[in-house]
Amino acid sequence: MLGLVNYAKAPYSVELRELPVPEIGDEDVLLKVHAVAICGSDLHQFAGKQSWHVNYPVVLGHEFAGVVAKQGARVNTFSEGDRVVSETAAVLPDDSPFLRRGLYNLDPKRLGFGYGVNGAMASFVRVPARCLHMVPASLALEKAALTEPCCVAYNAVCVNSHLRPGDSVAVIGPGPIGLLCAAMAKLSGAGHLIVIGIPADAGRLEVAKRIGADTVLGVDGEDVVGWVKKLGDGFGVDLVIDAAGVSASLKLALDIVRPAGQITKVGWGPQPLNFSLDQLVQKGVTLQGSYSHNWPIWEKVLLLLSDGKIDLDLILNRVSPLADWRQVFDEMSTGAIVKGVLRP
Repeated sequence: MLGLVNYAKAPYSVELRELPVPEIGDEDVLLKVHAVAICGSDLHQFAGKQSWHVNYPVVLGHEFAGVVAKQGARVNTFSEGDRVVSETAAVLPDDSPFLRRGLYNLDPKRLGFGYGVNGAMASFVRVPARCLHMVPASLALEKAALTEPCCVAYNAVCVNSHLRPGDSVAVIGPGPIGLLCAAMAKLSGAGHLIVIGIPADAGRLEVAKRIGADTVLGVDGEDVVGWVKKLGDGFGVDLVIDAAGVSASLKLALDIVRPAGQITKVGWGPQPLNFSLDQLVQKGVTLQGSYSHNWPIWEKVLLLLSDGKIDLDLILNRVSPLADWRQVFDEMSTGAIVKGVLRP
């Protein structure tokens, strides 16, 4: 089978290779991949700029859906032909205290598809049966492949943040996760929804408007802090979702959040802060991180997707064969498209 392999840390060390079909264990399934979405982390690994450890060589891809081709001897919850989508926690220690609490996404020894073990940018992938969820018949597998980023956004906005109807919300960074966070905020009853980017994000900020953002800032170099001070009572927004990950975005979040407000950081970035956190103290702000997702989140998101409550038509812009991977990677990197899906 063909697989897209990230074989070294050096930038652009990614190529299609002929690989053996994976062997499976008694508690695994062999999944025939029908659709695998490209994540920003795939792009970071492609560019050699990731801030996490990668077990080279590794097949990329952790956002995927497909059909069960074979099940292990002890798998009785899924059968050949089932349409499924997979969580990302490919390897978990059996004695994990986080697993026992349902917080296996936070276990430091967790290994995920696409960096820790082989992912799904290939014809087949080995998946532990515990990772799988059934895909409703009404949901196309190309869209089901985006369940994972939807779960990231749901966890950040609907679980880890305390968003009440009418709360003002600002999302910094209109990448796929930021746009999905904006969609989740709108779904949760956000009052005035602001999405903030930079001039290069003009196309994605237009998508944010169509998702339901009341205001988009950053295309024309606006004074974002000054604009927010004119909103409502002038004290700032109730909730800021930092989906950009750079130091400047967290500084901006502290500048625009209201006293006793919240900042939820979901974006990654290895840069040092290089600024004072005094505003965090002075404003009494709650600052929290949000990472990954767990079983109940996947079940809720799949229901929302199948019922059409989350509209992916504005997010999913291209579906292409695996052979066209480089073009789709480049289009996502430049912002020409929001999200691309590959068909192995």
